Amino acid sequence: MHTLHFDIHIQAPREQVWRLMLYSPGYEDWTSAFCAGSTYQGSWDTGAQIRFLDPTGAGGMVSEIAEHRPAQYVSIRHLGFIRDGVEDTSSEAVRAWAPCYENYSFTDEAGGTRVRVALDLFGDYESYMTDTWPKALDRLKRLCESQA
Repeated sequence: MHTLHFDIHIQAPREQVWRLMLYSPGYEDWTSAFCAGSTYQGSWDTGAQIRFLDPTGAGGMVSEIAEHRPAQYVSIRHLGFIRDGVEDTSSEAVRAWAPCYENYSFTDEAGGTRVRVALDLFGDYESYMTDTWPKALDRLKRLCESQA
């Protein structure tokens, strides 16, 4: 497993970028680059379980928030998949990669905010992630800058 890195500068205040990235309806907007209609259930609080769901609510990922410092840093620990509404955190396929992490950092830069993303890559998702993350971050940038 290796880690992919992405970043973008957004001409908007850090707290606004953080809020729109994590909370509805901003979250659903920028993540539509990955899957239109995706959402989450749970809390962004450190130690809380969170489920990232497809539009049906029956598929996605089960995770927990490893660390959350508001408007500074979020670390998501992915623990398994959700298939047909059932959480899988213990199958051989999941144990091959879990846990893996997805981390977001927010820093003040040049009158705006630098968002950095680091995510552990598993399986055959590298080309998808390399193609989709820049699109998702561009959606986030447009959303934040339109509200700045």
